[in-house]
Amino acid sequence: MGYIEVSDLTYLLPDGRPLLLEASFKVGEGARAALVGPNGAGKTTLLRLIAGDLRPDDGRIASAGGIGVMRQFLGTGSVRDLLLSVAPGPVRAAAAELARAEAAIAARDDEPRQLAYAQAVADYADVGGYELEVVWDVCATEALGLPYERVAGRSLATLSGGEQKRLMLEALLRGPDEILLLDEPDNFLDVRAKQWLERAISASAKTVLLVSHDRRLLAEAADRVITVEGHEVWVHGGGFAGYAEARRRRGERLEERRQRWEDERARLRRLVHTLRQRSANNDALAGAYRSAVSRLERFERAGPPRRAPKEQNVRMRLRGGRTGKRVVTCENLELSGLLAAFSTEIRYGERVGVLGLNGTGKSHFLRLLAGEPIAHDGVVRLGARVVPGHFAQTHLRPDLRGPVAELIIGKFALSRNDAMAALARYELAPAGMQAFETLSGGQQARLQILLLELSGATLLLLDEPTDNLDLASAEALQAGLGGFEGTVLAVTHDRWFADDLDRYLIFGADGLVRESDEPRWDL
Repeated sequence: MGYIEVSDLTYLLPDGRPLLLEASFKVGEGARAALVGPNGAGKTTLLRLIAGDLRPDDGRIASAGGIGVMRQFLGTGSVRDLLLSVAPGPVRAAAAELARAEAAIAARDDEPRQLAYAQAVADYADVGGYELEVVWDVCATEALGLPYERVAGRSLATLSGGEQKRLMLEALLRGPDEILLLDEPDNFLDVRAKQWLERAISASAKTVLLVSHDRRLLAEAADRVITVEGHEVWVHGGGFAGYAEARRRRGERLEERRQRWEDERARLRRLVHTLRQRSANNDALAGAYRSAVSRLERFERAGPPRRAPKEQNVRMRLRGGRTGKRVVTCENLELSGLLAAFSTEIRYGERVGVLGLNGTGKSHFLRLLAGEPIAHDGVVRLGARVVPGHFAQTHLRPDLRGPVAELIIGKFALSRNDAMAALARYELAPAGMQAFETLSGGQQARLQILLLELSGATLLLLDEPTDNLDLASAEALQAGLGGFEGTVLAVTHDRWFADDLDRYLIFGADGLVRESDEPRWDL
C-alpha cells in the first residue's frame, strides 16, 4: 500500500514569488483525497512536485509505492504511446529501448543488432512489459470495445477526449502503481463515465490524490479534502459534504487567533509606553521598562498568525434583457448523422439543460443556435430581440488576439478604467496584459463569461461552462445565472450545476431527443 507525506514544502515561481510556503500534509494508505483550491493556487504544481517532475526549494516529500500520474492534458501519438505514458518508469524505459532496437534491426539486420534486439526483448519482459500488455487488453476492451492488439497502433486523433481519459484511467486503476495522482480525470467524461469513475475510485485499494472541479464527483469519491490557498495547505478530514462548513469554521478560528495577537501587541505597547514615562522619574522601574521592551520586540519578531486566505470574490453581472416569449423554435429539426427530427420550443426566462452522452450532437445544436453553419434539415428560429451569446467548450477563440484588456476595450468601446474594473470583478485584473491563449483554463472560462456579460446577450448558449471553473467560480456562475434576465441553454455533465436548471432536453444515444422535468443520465 502507498502513502504520501509532504513536510514543510516550499516552492518558488521562476520570478521568485512564493507559490507554496511550508506546506505539510499526509495522504495515508488507501485514502482517497481531493485536492481543491482556486485556479492558479498551485494544485497541478503540487502534483508535479509529488510526482518528481519538479524539485521543491525547501522541505521534503516522502512516498511508498509506485506513483502513477494522469496529467491534465491529453497525449499525442498512438494508443500504445498513451498507455505507455501512464505505465511505470521501468516499463517506459524498456519500451523505448525495444523501439530503438527494432528500428536498428529494420535498418540493417546483422548479428550485433539481433543480439541487442534479443536483449531489449528480455529486458522488456523482465520489467513486466508483456504482463502489462495483458492488462492493457482488458483496458482497451472496457474503454474502446476492442482488444489491445487491434488498437495499439491507432492514432489518438481518432479517439474522443472521453475515450482517451477512460483508457488512461482504466490502465492506472488496473496497473501496478499503488499511488495515483489524477489531475482533472473527469474532464471530457460524460456522466455515465463519471459515475463509473466514482465507483472505481471508491472500490480501489490504491491511494488516490485527485484534482477535480466536479462537486458531485468530489462528494462521492473523496474521503478527505486537501485545500491549497494563500500559499499554504490545510486538510479537512471529512468528506466534501462538510467541507464548506469546515472551511468557514477554520476561517473564523484564524481570524480569532489574529485578533488575539493584535490585542496582545496593543497591550504590550501600552505597557512599554507606561513604563517609559514612569521610569523617566523612577530609576527603580528602568529594569522593568527594558524587560517590557525586549518582550515586545520578541513578540513582534515572531510575527502574527496567518490570516484566513482572502475569499474569492467573482461577481458576474449577467444582465440580459427582455425578449419575445418564444425564444427558440425547432420544427422537425434534424442534425445529419446525429439527431433524428424533433420539435421543441424554449420560452423566455427558462433555464434548459441539454444532457446526453458524448457524441450525441449537443455541442452541434448549440453552435447551430449561435449562427454557425451546421448541416441540418427542418426549421430552427430565434424569437424577437434574441441575441445569442455562445460559450465554447474548447475555448478555441481565434478571434481573441492580444492582451485581454485591449480586447475588451476594442470590442466594447470601454475606457481602460472600466475595462480593468470589469476584469477585476472576475478576478482577472492581474492577467489584463496576458494573451487569451496564455491564460489558465479557469481564467479563459471566466473571461468568456465576462464577454457574454458585456455583449448584452439575451440567450446564453453555454457548452460545459463549469468544466474548468474552480469551486468558487462555479458557484458565482450559478448565482449570476439566477439574476440573469434572459434565457439559458446549457450543455453540461456537471450534475451539481444541472440540478439548478428548470427542465431538460435529453439527447439519447439512439438519436432521439426527449424532454424531461428531471435530469436523466441513463439514455
